[in-house]
Amino acid sequence: MANNVTTATRTPNQLLGLVFGVVYILVGLVGFAITGAGGFAAHDGGHKLILFEINPLHNIVHLAVGALLALAAVRGAASARAVNTLVGAVYLAVGVVGLFLTSSEANILALNHPDNGLHLASALILLGIGRAAR
Repeated sequence: MANNVTTATRTPNQLLGLVFGVVYILVGLVGFAITGAGGFAAHDGGHKLILFEINPLHNIVHLAVGALLALAAVRGAASARAVNTLVGAVYLAVGVVGLFLTSSEANILALNHPDNGLHLASALILLGIGRAAR
């Protein structure tokens, strides 16, 4: 029954997961159009998508996160809530750790400060809805 839910009966967690999921998948695909496969885990990225540095590994992460969010949203309210909360917690950690990695050789995702801000904002939204909405 969860797979046959209409948009009108989706929970806030399902809607958020679906919207964020589709956006992250699109960002990953556009990222690959920009980066190709070269410099797979280059710490400086060398390529930008608007303000955000990207590399192929970063694109794969966007695709995986997007697929996880979207699939959980389609599976049902409980799955969407759990995955939104999990991804929000991970993005909170990535946003904080990213602040210290931007000029480091350990920066395998080519994170820059706009990325960190976006990750922290995404974390707040995902955690907020994930924890608050039932």
